[in-house]
Amino acid sequence: MHMDEAKESMDKAIEHLQNELVKISTGKASPRMLDGVMVDYYGSPTPLNQVANVGTSDSKTLTIKPWEKAMVAPIEKAIFEANLGLTPQNDGELIRINIPLLTEERRIELAKNAKKLGEDSKLGVRSARREAMDAIKKAVKEGYPEDSGKDKEDEVQDMTDSYNQKIDKLVEAKEKNLMEI
Repeated sequence: MHMDEAKESMDKAIEHLQNELVKISTGKASPRMLDGVMVDYYGSPTPLNQVANVGTSDSKTLTIKPWEKAMVAPIEKAIFEANLGLTPQNDGELIRINIPLLTEERRIELAKNAKKLGEDSKLGVRSARREAMDAIKKAVKEGYPEDSGKDKEDEVQDMTDSYNQKIDKLVEAKEKNLMEI
């Protein structure tokens, strides 16, 4: 009764949130910060990690080693165009990115951004809840037992509450991580 669809939609909202939160820099170098960067690989948009090794040389420096020398410039361009606030530097073979220290102001701004991403995810959860509730009401009108329908509605609400709590925990953890110096 659309419970699987609702759960799948809610799972997607959480997964999307996790992927977006990873991209918010905490001032520590993490290869995942570059997830989602697409490189023009001979005319084809390709994920960065499919054309280069992405790693860290220390807690403040990302390193990107292209598998082909010809990819240095397209990778550099893709990082600039991703608007991550990162400045790549290359020596012709290796690209380094120094992760800037975060100012207090920037930390607060990023924490607000994390909170907004959480709210966006909650919208996705509410949308899945609404669709499931509508499907239950429709089934009851079409003859599905009313008390069973009520049980299903309670199940959907419990699932919604659970997902909203997961979202809050993810956002709180990111905010805490951002505010640590």
